[in-house]
Amino acid sequence: MWCVQSSLANLIFFLLILWLPVTVTQAEGIQIKSVSMVAVEQGYEISIDSEIALNATLEQVLEKGIVLYFVTKFSLVDSRWYWLYDEVARGKLRVGLRYYALTRQYHLNHPSFSQSFNTLAEALQALGQLRDYPLIVKSDLKNDVDYIASLRIWLDLTRMPKPFQVEALGSRKWDLSSDKLEWRMKLPTPEQPFQMKGQ
Repeated sequence: MWCVQSSLANLIFFLLILWLPVTVTQAEGIQIKSVSMVAVEQGYEISIDSEIALNATLEQVLEKGIVLYFVTKFSLVDSRWYWLYDEVARGKLRVGLRYYALTRQYHLNHPSFSQSFNTLAEALQALGQLRDYPLIVKSDLKNDVDYIASLRIWLDLTRMPKPFQVEALGSRKWDLSSDKLEWRMKLPTPEQPFQMKGQ
């Protein structure tokens, strides 16, 4: 009986060891959890919830004082002219994440303000939350037209120092991006905002 229990315990332990690397791999990356769009007096605003997790390579780069820039891009295209990619509205935001060894704090640098955090987990949680971001409307929008919306979040390697850009070429360790979400939608109204769950 003891021999059977011991063998069973060894089998469970072995399976856990095999499963652990898969869990760690899946924990890295960017996952978009939800997207909402509302009509306001000035036009339209989007809010996004996502989860961002860095791998060991990116955490080490961050600890060396290198700024990691993350880009969030939302586009709205007229479906009637999709093959011409007639973009009618867009929102694009670049936010820098930096670690200051002297103060042992993480900073998020937005275009108009900055935030400080004591832990990387807190900084990444805030980085994954975009609230009431105004869209730039490029042409007349109509409530009865179907639009194709797309959303993607990624680490912008073009903003990193040249040696890191060279090292990043062809390396999956530096490839941090969400899947591109794409869907059809009509414009929201003040009474009926748009909301969608992501991955």
